Amino acid sequence: MALKKKPVTGMRDILPREMQIRDYVIGVIKETYGSFGFTSMETPGVDHIENLTNRQRGHHEKQAIKILKRGEKLDVAQARTEEEVVDGGLRYDLTVPLVRYYANNAAALPAPFKALQIGNVWRAERPQRGRFRQFMQCDIDILGEPSNLAEIELILATTTTLGRLGFKGFEIRINDRQILKAMAAYSGFAQEDYDSVFITLDKMDKIGQEGVQAELLEKGFPQAAVEKYLALYGGLAQAEDGVAYLAEKLEGVLDLSVTQGLREIMDSVTATRTADFQMVFDATLVRGMSYYTGTIYEVAIPEFGGSCGGGGRYDGMVGRFTGNDVPACGFSIGFERIILLLTESGFQVPGESRKVAYLVEKGMAGDGLVEVIAKAQEARREGTQVLVVRMNKNKKFQKEQLAAEGYQEIVEFYREKCEGNH
Repeated sequence: MALKKKPVTGMRDILPREMQIRDYVIGVIKETYGSFGFTSMETPGVDHIENLTNRQRGHHEKQAIKILKRGEKLDVAQARTEEEVVDGGLRYDLTVPLVRYYANNAAALPAPFKALQIGNVWRAERPQRGRFRQFMQCDIDILGEPSNLAEIELILATTTTLGRLGFKGFEIRINDRQILKAMAAYSGFAQEDYDSVFITLDKMDKIGQEGVQAELLEKGFPQAAVEKYLALYGGLAQAEDGVAYLAEKLEGVLDLSVTQGLREIMDSVTATRTADFQMVFDATLVRGMSYYTGTIYEVAIPEFGGSCGGGGRYDGMVGRFTGNDVPACGFSIGFERIILLLTESGFQVPGESRKVAYLVEKGMAGDGLVEVIAKAQEARREGTQVLVVRMNKNKKFQKEQLAAEGYQEIVEFYREKCEGNH
């Protein structure tokens, strides 16, 4: 069987130039989130199949890459169901492993626990621009904080990070699952139909109100409910203050504390932000995961044309492991999309040390080689990045490659003369 040099479909090799940017971004992330009190932690890449298929993560569960049992536990010939041959899977996000981690270690963790995770996840999905089957996620979560201080801190930490990476003019779109449910209830939809309604609503930016109306009617929902529902969104489009509009329209259906809390989050973040962005209330924002219980939000960066991260409150997830609910809220940066935008824009890592390449003629040895290496060591002590390599036959092409890699100076060393020629 012939060996294959290309990566598996949906996976990719990362070249040094991009790796340099990734390392820099990770450094900014860790430093910034650390200044907000978030603590680095790590979970295994493999989790129990029961945790990964608990009907909480929507379509992501269908994309789980499953792992067969090993050794004598694997009996494919006698198996009648998938459960008999599968007992684990690769994690498809960082939230499920975090909740398991917290449930297992809560007694040893501070309260509230502010977690930072950076790690690879895997999904069996169709690869496309900025989306792969293996990719890195970067999540921050606060567990044990019931108030909206959690949302405020998460949004400020994330936007501060994006600002330090040079992003400007982006939006944080925000909504609340309780508002979504109240709008559906006000319009006359049955509670068991909410998820179906929200799936269609989530397409609003792509198919418009007419498309949403047509799809809801096609699903068999009453016309009166559909028209009343879309009338709410029509009124929102005309309202100067969407939050105030819904607080008035949904009186008696929606607890006033929900809109007051949402307003407090938006006002607090706007008053204390350090990055260039806007808080935008978006009543069409759904965030597809059914485990969200309250506030939801996402990052919209104009250059990308879509979401570059998001999150929300998921107060009920820890209780699925322990039987006792714990307040929980998180925010995930679209790490790979951020890297894509920086790479495509020609981003240069700031504060890089000076890069110099020493080309040593082939055959140079002994005292001459020692002298060259000693020069390199001295320059390194002074903060210069020095690459010492043998001189290629096609020196011109070699120098062009080095220049493309960011080497600002190239010094040549020959056997006859050890002094460098620039």
